[in-house]
Amino acid sequence: MLMWLCCVSVTMRLACCRVGGASFSRFILAAVLLLHRCHIASSLQQRSEGALTVVKNTEDGDEEATVDDVGDLEVVQPSEQWQTLKPGQAVPAGSHVRLNMQTGEREVRLGEEQLKYWTQKHREKEDAGTSFSPDELKRAMRKIKEDTSKDTNHQDSVASKYRPLEELKRDMAQLDMLVETDVQIMRRLLDQFNSSNTTTEQRLSILLELEYLVHQVDNAQTLCSMGGLQFILEGLNSSDIRLQESSAFVLGSALASNPAVQVRAVESGALQTLLTTLANVQSFGVKKKVLFAVGSLLRHFPYAQRHFLSHGGLQILSELFRADGSGILRTRIVTMLYDMISEKELMPQALDPVQDPSHEERLRQYSEVSLQGELLEKGWCSLVPQLLQSTEHDYREKALLALLVMASVCLDQYRLDSSLLDSLLVLRLQYQEMAQSEMFLGEENSYFTEIVELIDALQVKMK
Repeated sequence: MLMWLCCVSVTMRLACCRVGGASFSRFILAAVLLLHRCHIASSLQQRSEGALTVVKNTEDGDEEATVDDVGDLEVVQPSEQWQTLKPGQAVPAGSHVRLNMQTGEREVRLGEEQLKYWTQKHREKEDAGTSFSPDELKRAMRKIKEDTSKDTNHQDSVASKYRPLEELKRDMAQLDMLVETDVQIMRRLLDQFNSSNTTTEQRLSILLELEYLVHQVDNAQTLCSMGGLQFILEGLNSSDIRLQESSAFVLGSALASNPAVQVRAVESGALQTLLTTLANVQSFGVKKKVLFAVGSLLRHFPYAQRHFLSHGGLQILSELFRADGSGILRTRIVTMLYDMISEKELMPQALDPVQDPSHEERLRQYSEVSLQGELLEKGWCSLVPQLLQSTEHDYREKALLALLVMASVCLDQYRLDSSLLDSLLVLRLQYQEMAQSEMFLGEENSYFTEIVELIDALQVKMK
């Protein structure tokens, strides 16, 4: 503005000095030229602060213009989002500029071509960040080869320790090996057992193999159909104690939970043989195995239980009970009696008349077993409490269980037995203390608490 006023002032002075003829024409021309120059200079000096300047954009889009190009300007680098332009700021070529009608401010962002280029450029950078250099690939390949070589060497070392499969097949074919079934094995064992050339040691070995096989229900039934049951009963009558014990073990394993074998054994006279062995044998080991066989024969078989009672079975057991000082035979006998009493009491609820066609017949057979009456007559009401004197917790537990199921016929004798009353009081105090110790240690299901509950239940019945 000042330059413009100076030019006007100079012009006015020139006009006042020269005013005539040709001189005046030259004066007018000089004044016009001077005014034009002043106007240009004023325009360059007074650049509008709101003007928008565009600078040349480089290939990467991030090089600013120099002062020589557009003067000392601040170049804004646009992004994907709109951003406000301040006065005096310049933008790269290709940028998208708009006037925000709400705020009255100018805004800029990347143009379409720039946005596409910028996105592609950053994607290439990310992809380049996850790539591997040639040296890294070479090291990885070298590592794979080394690991493969180690695995191959390990496999070769392992394979060298074993024979090839084809070689094993050839050797087995030369041996002409024959795979026997269980039936074939039992047939071979019985033939060897019955041979006159077989020694006692060999017979013992045969019985051991048979005991393993007859745990399967089908094998036990097959052994009976082969006549093996008769050989086993003959072993019970042997003069060799070892053969008696092994034969009783095989018989008990074959009878366990196998009704078909139980019936065949009773029909073959196995019960009489077992009771005779119990009454006459002196060996403790034979007695244990024979008791095991008797218990397997009587369990869930009321017909055999009735014959057991009629052949004086309880009397034989009572003699064994009195003669046993260790408590092992006593516990086996008491457990057998408990099982027989319990299954008779629970049988009406266990049998289903719809699913079990023999329901009525089984109930009839159990009704003929007068076990508890026999227990009272044979003095078992005073014999079983003697097992409480044992120091073994398991023996005492078995005695308490038997005393509870016998209470219906022995209750009056229990009340008159002062030693039984004293034993229950002492045992309750002892097990109550043990139960509290277990609870203190954090054991919820205390074994000793269960024994205390059995004692309490028996004391309640005796009141």
